[in-house]
Amino acid sequence: MSVVGIDFGAQSTKIGVARNKGIDIITNEVSNRSTPSLVAFGPKSRYIGEAAKTQEVSNLKNTVGSLKRLIGRSFTDPDVQIEQEYNTATLCEVNGQVGAEVSYLGKKEKFTATQLVSAYLSKIKDTASKELRLPVSDVVLSCPPWFTDAQRRAMVDAAEIAGLKLLRLMNDTTATALGYGITKLDLPSAEEKPRRVVFVDIGHSNYTASVVEFRKGELNVKSTAYDRHFGGRNFDKALVDHFADEFKEKYKVDIRTNTKAWARTLAAAEKLKKVLSANASAPISIESLTEDIDVRAMVKREELEEMVRPLLERITVPLEQALAEAKLKVEDIDYVEMVGGCTRVPIIKETISKFFGKTLSFTLNQDEAIARGCAFSCAILSPVFRVRDFSVHDIVNYPIEFTWEQSPDIPDEDTSLTVFNKGNVMPSTKILTFYRKQPFDLEARYAKPELLPGKMNPWIGRFSVKGVKADANDDFMICKLKARLNLHGILNVESGYYVEDVEVEEPIPEEGEKKEGDVSAHCRECEIPCSNPEQAMETDAPADGKKTRKVKKQVRKGDLPISTGTSSIDQQTKEAWTERENAMAMEDKLVADTDEKKNELEAFIYELRDKVDTTYSEFASDEEKEKIKTKLSESEDWLYEEGEDTTKAVYVAKMDEIRFLAGPVIQRYLDKIEAERQAILKAQEEEAAKRRAEEEAKRKAEEEAKKAAEPKPEAADAEMKDAPSGETAAPAENAEGEEKQ
Repeated sequence: MSVVGIDFGAQSTKIGVARNKGIDIITNEVSNRSTPSLVAFGPKSRYIGEAAKTQEVSNLKNTVGSLKRLIGRSFTDPDVQIEQEYNTATLCEVNGQVGAEVSYLGKKEKFTATQLVSAYLSKIKDTASKELRLPVSDVVLSCPPWFTDAQRRAMVDAAEIAGLKLLRLMNDTTATALGYGITKLDLPSAEEKPRRVVFVDIGHSNYTASVVEFRKGELNVKSTAYDRHFGGRNFDKALVDHFADEFKEKYKVDIRTNTKAWARTLAAAEKLKKVLSANASAPISIESLTEDIDVRAMVKREELEEMVRPLLERITVPLEQALAEAKLKVEDIDYVEMVGGCTRVPIIKETISKFFGKTLSFTLNQDEAIARGCAFSCAILSPVFRVRDFSVHDIVNYPIEFTWEQSPDIPDEDTSLTVFNKGNVMPSTKILTFYRKQPFDLEARYAKPELLPGKMNPWIGRFSVKGVKADANDDFMICKLKARLNLHGILNVESGYYVEDVEVEEPIPEEGEKKEGDVSAHCRECEIPCSNPEQAMETDAPADGKKTRKVKKQVRKGDLPISTGTSSIDQQTKEAWTERENAMAMEDKLVADTDEKKNELEAFIYELRDKVDTTYSEFASDEEKEKIKTKLSESEDWLYEEGEDTTKAVYVAKMDEIRFLAGPVIQRYLDKIEAERQAILKAQEEEAAKRRAEEEAKRKAEEEAKKAAEPKPEAADAEMKDAPSGETAAPAENAEGEEKQ
């Protein structure tokens, strides 16, 4: 099982993977660490990611970008009209959602933003699976903190259609903060003052600032502010608008009326912006922009800053708002961490540094920090890895209220309640209590629609509570509903149940003990405060001698069915879209395999033609050579004419025909190579055996020489050994002396 974190960006996506040595950012099929967030459609298949980027200029009308900024929105949203300026494909309405109209397989089709995102996530899943050589299922996916319930539900639906199990939909800056905090070993303890860090994330199209407090093993997001239309693409567009005027005046070329020229200028402007971040001035040069006209220009950094002056004036607004909501001052901030590609722009760094009056920190990877944080979060939530405990407390960004119809039996009843306020900790659960005699409905909506992005519908969902009825005494049923804002930031009424006041006996505590009849006491089963603790009355002592009293407590008696209506797509539609996605993915694979076989056939023809007269020459007769060459010429002519566009099976058949004809020649060559290999192996074995024999002979000679060199025993020792038992042999010279005497 794999552990994957995905930073789903407006321009590109990064994939983080948890491994034993930490977090790695994996590369795609062309070895890039980021994959363009594009989906394109062609006459035979789709192109996703790098493939979409490669053919973008030649297929602008069918290439869709800004996927993250379109999902979960309606076509009439003003923000969608802004995205049309940055999209060459035609955006349209599809079943109340925004989508794109494209030409696919030779006919016009419409796809919702949810379908487009699911197609893209399928590609990301495939990229991760190939790199890890494992199936990918559990993921944590990033999203902007300003996403609403509808947008978050659409992301969850898209992930499910792509076959991913979404463990958490995580806010971008929260993921960055987790990546920062979990690797720091010097965070203050619970008793100490927390470390306060502002995370500034300025990416391709979005600017977010979050104030986060760190203690050992936990982070608390205190506030988040954002500018949804501030990012690198605004700098790019300012440059393109400048060049459009200059080229029209200098070269008489109007790129505003030429989509391809505009796209090429936009790509050149993006590169120029990056160069200007490190240099005072830089040139731009585009060959054959249109009608064989080459264009050139020079831009200074000061000129670019002047072009985006209105944009730069907005830099401090989210910072001020974030500090105000966190009830902090500039002096209370310990560090300012910068992430996002656009934070490399000098004027932005200078302005933010001046605002806080301190040096900015760049300890995190500016492009990959979110992906790493998501991978850490996935590792924490997944049972596969053991990770140091680190609690993440995010916050609610929009207040949520519940509304309901007034009960006819309670004329003075309030009909609305703000359940989750802005700044409340998330995830969070609240218990709502209703007194009813019949089934009822309640709706959830955002309490302040003016805070929502664009013109989003403040409606979140409708929840119908069934099975409610009056009791035998025609009294109210006490209904308890569990409203939960989950890890994804999505609201649901998860369950409902009803309780009854039941009189139970409990022992009276001795003096000094906590009285179970206190208001703070909770029913062990329901975890609900006693309704009437003061109504407890003493009773006679039981056999064990302890006094008891009767107390009224609320006891859970049964469940209440709840039917839910939200912006999530229904199960039938989800299954249909999943089936369609799988079918299109299979079609893409078939087309890719067909192209691979075609390229394989072409390469085989060229390779064999060369080898017939060189490598295979001595293994083929003249007649065989002639037949093979003729077949190769015929196959080449066919390949570039009627075989230009055919099926995978036909290419395989053509390959087999050539191999059948050239097979005997190739086999003779291979037999010779094998014979030579065997001869070499035999010679090597003989040489090895010879070396072993020499080493054995050398070893035996050394052993014999060692034995010969050992000292022999002296004669005296030998005579002493031969003496009879009990007698001692005299030395030889003494014996001679006795004879002489």
